[in-house]
Amino acid sequence: MKGDSSKLSHKQLEAIAALLSQRSVEEAARVARVGARTLHRWLKDTEFQKAYQEAVRAAFRQSISRLHQMTGPAVATLGRIMADPASPAASRVRASHYILEHATEALEIEQLKSRLSELECVDHASRRNSK
Repeated sequence: MKGDSSKLSHKQLEAIAALLSQRSVEEAARVARVGARTLHRWLKDTEFQKAYQEAVRAAFRQSISRLHQMTGPAVATLGRIMADPASPAASRVRASHYILEHATEALEIEQLKSRLSELECVDHASRRNSK
């Protein structure tokens, strides 16, 4: 962890967990059983900020992982709607549109990644040759 959480007190670690799960600093302070003014002061502390930001990033990474896990079922749902003659025509068209649009975007992203990788290799080679 970039923020050294070993320097934080148990109460500060509880406050970070509360900040991640509550809608406001005041609610987080209540859950962590510290004063709101204390929590506001901690939020100005560099070590606390680093640890809190790392916790936010970790929570965000978990959310992204969950989204990735749900892509298969999401695509299957769109496919079922698109192929089901009993679905309203507007729903079938919309599902078709989403599938085509996102497949195209994914292809474009993969092509850009490939081109970027090639450019990075050329740049790396030219830097190596210029030394």
